[in-house]
Formats: sequence, C-alpha cells, structure tokens
Amino acid sequence: MPNKILFCGDPHGNFKQIVFAVFKYKTQAIVLLGDYNLDVPLERQLQPIIGMTRIYWIPGNHDFDSVAEHENLFNSALYYNNLHLKVVDIDGLRIAGLGGIFMERIWMPGSIPKWIGKKHWLQCKPSNVKKIPLHLDNAIWHHEFERMKKSVRADILVTHVAPSCHRHGFKVIDELAEAIGATKIFHGLHHKYYQDSVSSIDVTGAPIGGVVNLAGERLMGGK
Repeated sequence: MPNKILFCGDPHGNFKQIVFAVFKYKTQAIVLLGDYNLDVPLERQLQPIIGMTRIYWIPGNHDFDSVAEHENLFNSALYYNNLHLKVVDIDGLRIAGLGGIFMERIWMPGSIPKWIGKKHWLQCKPSNVKKIPLHLDNAIWHHEFERMKKSVRADILVTHVAPSCHRHGFKVIDELAEAIGATKIFHGLHHKYYQDSVSSIDVTGAPIGGVVNLAGERLMGGK
C-alpha cells in the first residue's frame, strides 16, 4: 500500500492539494517537509483532515521568517508532531526527521563547525542574550546532527535539505541516512519532483505544494 503514508512538498501557504490527497487516498499519515508560510496556526490550514490522518512535520527555513509564522507552527495544536531529530513508528515503518538548513555561520558541511553546540554559542554572546535568535534557529547544528547519527535507527529519513544526488545537496545527508539504516530519503526545499538514489538509498524530491507516496511516485502537484 504505497499510499498509506504520503510526503508533502513545501506548501508555501497553499495546502489544497495536500488536503485533497488525504481525502482521495484515505492515507494513514502524512509527513510535511517544511516551508509552510503560515498566516494562521497549522491546524487551521489542515482543519478538513484533522482526525482523518496522522500529521507529522519538520521545519523548513522559511518557517523562521517572522515571529508570527514561527508561532503558527511551533505553538500550533500540532506542535507535538514535530519530527526534527526524532523518530516515529507508522504502521511498522520508522521515520526520522531532520528539519532546517545548513548555515555558514553555524556549520556548513565540508568546514569545521563554528560552535561546539548551542550552549557554546550562548556562552560567547552578551549575558542578556538568553536564546538562539530566530534567524539562526533554523540552522542544522553539528552536535545535534552527530548525536542523531549515533542514536537513531529508522527506515526512512525525511529532510528539508537534499542529499548529494541533487546539485544543491549534501553528502552528509547520504551519510546520515546510511548511519541510521534508512533505505529511503524524502526531502523538500527545491520544489521540483525527481527520483534518484545514493549508495542504494532511494531519494525523492517532493514538488512544491505536491504529494508523493512511499514508492516515490508523484500523486499530484508541482513540476
């Protein structure tokens, strides 16, 4: 049943095809791959399918564009289904999530991480800075990434950024998938649908506002 779990590309405010797909395919769960541009809380955008399917999500880079957009996601009624750095079991399939993007000022793969961790960053700032600012909170931090590689086991990895088969992707995403035992990667960010593979791991890029299934087949939306 390849349609029992659906993976949804960056909505950027348009959730119509995602909602339609849930009604059409009677799916057990959906996983949203980031960049929601929410002007209302996430549960309001998905209200027609609340209770019909399980809804999981990872954050993208644009979910930190403003305080309002951030709060509409992270303070929404669906905040507890954030898969970033976590694993969920859906009908026997373990799905792990990595949200956010790589940032030069925090850690860009191929370079030495700028900070040991978030505590290190805060220790180097003025005493009145008590938390990571919004414009940096969407970064992938090296210490969290490495901890995930060592502690997580999953069948599927969902990310916002792409693995190395995409021309703007990163080999460390391939390495993360291999380390956790994943056989599939689904990602957002780049908006165009494609299928490829890295190190015998199947890769699917989800189309903007569109939907793909477990087999990586595009069901609707995007280019």
